[in-house]
Amino acid sequence: MSTTRPDSPGSSESSEPSERGGASGGRQTRNLSFEGASGVVPLARDFARQALYAWGWLPAATADRRAAAEDVLLVVSELVTNACLHAEGPDEMWISCDNKVIRVEVSDRGTGQPAPRTPHRAGRPGGHGMFIVQRLCLDWGVVRIPGVAGKRVWAELGAPA
Repeated sequence: MSTTRPDSPGSSESSEPSERGGASGGRQTRNLSFEGASGVVPLARDFARQALYAWGWLPAATADRRAAAEDVLLVVSELVTNACLHAEGPDEMWISCDNKVIRVEVSDRGTGQPAPRTPHRAGRPGGHGMFIVQRLCLDWGVVRIPGVAGKRVWAELGAPA
């Protein structure tokens, strides 16, 4: 499912995620600034991997849990790569988790509207990023704040059972 709603259905999240992390229970959030950073895609993946370890997603006890963690890392890679390719690079990334959903958000200064390329052609090089996000995620969308340059692209994945 894909969407351009500013937030996911039923979400009580504000447009500014909290800076909490590591506490048990409730929503846990971590934030990464890309200011002055190079190699932002591996940096983002490493940051997300550390969060998954802290939240108990890794090390994965089952193949399903391992696949869920790899899906999160792939979505992180795709969102950050899209910001690099289409929006002058990412500004910040947030990753948050509760017992049911993990949410990844990447902000950038771009004006474009992310969307899966249609029609999707699997054998064609490039243009698969948002198609992958759409296929792996429960939902995704774009937040724009009036009067502020850029956007925040978010995606949510289900926590493993």
